[in-house]
Amino acid sequence: MRKVDLKTLKKIDNFLLFNFLAKDQENAKEIIEAGEGYIVPGIVSSDFERIEDGIQKVKELKEVTPIVSIGLGDNGNPANWDKVLEIAAGSNPGHINQPFEKSSYSRGYLNAKGLDQAVNGLVVPSGKVGYVKVSGMEIKVEDLVDLALSMGINSIKFMPLKGTTHLEELVYLCKVAAKKGITAIEPAGGISADNIADIVGAVRDTGIPVFMPHVFGSTIDKETGRTIPEEVAKIIAKVRG
Repeated sequence: MRKVDLKTLKKIDNFLLFNFLAKDQENAKEIIEAGEGYIVPGIVSSDFERIEDGIQKVKELKEVTPIVSIGLGDNGNPANWDKVLEIAAGSNPGHINQPFEKSSYSRGYLNAKGLDQAVNGLVVPSGKVGYVKVSGMEIKVEDLVDLALSMGINSIKFMPLKGTTHLEELVYLCKVAAKKGITAIEPAGGISADNIADIVGAVRDTGIPVFMPHVFGSTIDKETGRTIPEEVAKIIAKVRG
């Protein structure tokens, strides 16, 4: 099956996409419309006790969108990696989130099943510009990017960003990634309408081909679990200035 390449998707200013969670098919349609099409709807594996339910949810969402992102859930819990993989193997979502150390294996496993997916590798801010953490160990950003490319991984997830707390680190990662040929950087954690303009503005000139913030908590109705279309529209408006 042909991979839906993040680079070919419709993007704001030819580099910016957003990932929001979709409760169901109707919610996916609402947020895609509110986001003017610059949206990759997602689910998180932690929401599903049964793999079959996750597979069914992805198939339901794919009726209204060409690509669905499957997240780890539980604040990026690496223990959920195999759950994400099993759901993806049964549903061909197009994009999955994985701990960095499981990303290459996951991509190969899915490729062997004829499912060419966009797979990111999650790394954690170190608190120091020029370094990130992988499996609790600090590694230079340059070394991380070289390692990712050697593993066939073209997207790096950076989490938790904590709003703008680790923004300088994120900008450095984007610059190095763009220079060396990484396709996408995907930040998550504490991103909202209040800080999205600052975040996007900071990375705009780094040259990264695809920048896809994952925006969850600030846009989700706590009672229904649905992403609020008006909040999505507000974020799009903020990055358009």
